[in-house]
Amino acid sequence: MLTMGKSNDDDSNLTELIDSLEHIKHESSQVSVDDIVDAVGRRSFGPLLLVAGLITVVPVISGIPGVPVLMAVLVLLVSGQLLAGRKTFWLPQWLLHRSVSRQGFDKALGWLKKPAKWVDGLLGVRLGWMTGFTGIRATAVACLLLSLSMPPMEFVPFSANSAGLALTLFGLGVMARDGLMLALGFLVTAVTLTVVLVNLL
Repeated sequence: MLTMGKSNDDDSNLTELIDSLEHIKHESSQVSVDDIVDAVGRRSFGPLLLVAGLITVVPVISGIPGVPVLMAVLVLLVSGQLLAGRKTFWLPQWLLHRSVSRQGFDKALGWLKKPAKWVDGLLGVRLGWMTGFTGIRATAVACLLLSLSMPPMEFVPFSANSAGLALTLFGLGVMARDGLMLALGFLVTAVTLTVVLVNLL
């Protein structure tokens, strides 16, 4: 079970999240979803959104067939359970056992470390009303819509990466209690969904 409560050692920015992911055991040539969930603490909405967003937005991982859809399922389950009022997040074993290559995962982390401190410098506790109960539920609805739209995004170039950017902004906003990041996430979500609809209709 994944608890939604916050603890004192929760990651609150991108640098701390990357540090947590770097501590995943290196015995295997694969990194499973279960390993990633363990690393971020199995405890909150923000880190899970951020991980799903980063994996979707980074080309070295998102380019692997099936990975964007895998992340869409993760976001769909977590967002849906949050909206249903669950106190814990449940993920099926088949999802937890899916994995990506260790080499690609480590390469992506190395790529992300360079801008991490710069990104963290942009974060701040702002627009607090957006990070309250209603704001977090609205964020979950937006993430739910993104996850449902990600399979068709395979037919619209770069739209999945744009969805990953929106999830990344939502994850950062929830973790840092930064309402401005959530607002940017809603903007990117609206643009992404509009582009997908225009291209598919």
